[in-house]
Amino acid sequence: MLIMQQIWMLSATQALCMSGSFLFVLLGGIIGSQLAPAPGLATLPVSLMIVGLAASVLPAGMLIRRRGRRTAFVLGALLAGFGCAIAGLGIHAANFWIFCAGALLLGANNAMVMQYRFAAVEYVTPARASKAIGIVMSGALAAAWLGPEIAVRSADLVLALTPVAAGTADKDTRAPRPLLEIAAQADFRVAVLAALVSYAVMSFIMTATPISMHIIDLHDEVATKRVIQGHLLAMYLPSLASGWIIARFGIRPIIAAGTLLMASCVAIAAFAGHEVLHYGWALVLLGVGWNLLFIAGTTLLTKTYRPQERVQVQTLNDFMVFGSQAVASLMAGVALTTIGWQRLNLATLPLLAAVLLSLALAARRRQAQQT
Repeated sequence: MLIMQQIWMLSATQALCMSGSFLFVLLGGIIGSQLAPAPGLATLPVSLMIVGLAASVLPAGMLIRRRGRRTAFVLGALLAGFGCAIAGLGIHAANFWIFCAGALLLGANNAMVMQYRFAAVEYVTPARASKAIGIVMSGALAAAWLGPEIAVRSADLVLALTPVAAGTADKDTRAPRPLLEIAAQADFRVAVLAALVSYAVMSFIMTATPISMHIIDLHDEVATKRVIQGHLLAMYLPSLASGWIIARFGIRPIIAAGTLLMASCVAIAAFAGHEVLHYGWALVLLGVGWNLLFIAGTTLLTKTYRPQERVQVQTLNDFMVFGSQAVASLMAGVALTTIGWQRLNLATLPLLAAVLLSLALAARRRQAQQT
């Protein structure tokens, strides 16, 4: 009972900390288009929030190793509060670069927030890892509707009350393996690629969507908001069941299913049309596919390292995943203005194909080892 309370505490904290980020995803590009000195820079604030995440992954990992997760999480909440305040100052002063600076700080907090799923795993047995991850990720459902004011005022208080996980590192006395040896595992490569592609493709398409809908296709703010909110719900609502689904059907089939759902998003976005309904269905499929692909990939990652290796491996994983997301987000605005919405979506297909190929190669390798 106490363990579940601790996991749900992390879920509630996730909801508080991510509410400001979700609001920024919805409005960052639109505000950027009004403040930016050039149209191609409109999505830069959203991209810089992701850059802030990627740039903070390694420092977050070092802080966790030296001071523990609680200290890192509280510091992240404080950074989020400062980031929201600075972004608000940028809007008030109509200063694009101040607004961007706030986005960077908000992104730095997200590097801490992304560690919540790994913190939850430390409370449970390996067989229940996917369920613990799903519960924590489901906290973002509330974040899709909560305002940043609640997050700034309350997140640091809840984080300070978050209990410290007991951990399992002392149960394995073997020396940690070199990261290159861990990374040589086929399952490690599949896990990282699944999470990397889920975030890169999702961010690439999602970042461009408000600009494509509101600025290019002239859909109103209400329609754009509903599409993004639907996308956010689709990203996190499945978390209530995805842990059970992964446990029932297996990690690798769910990785394949998530990849195919994201490919379905690309098909609708590229060929169905530019009406609100088309954007809506595409973004819902994108969200559900992201959820399955990311949670299954994270679950698989937890099976590739020993307890004493967890912080180093988790940090390396998140650096690669969110670094790729930052690159994808930075490219989204330029891609939208140069190659257009259809080709922007089609450009993601090679990444999705790479996930399916990695699954096939890993399965072939396992079969060869068994014969």
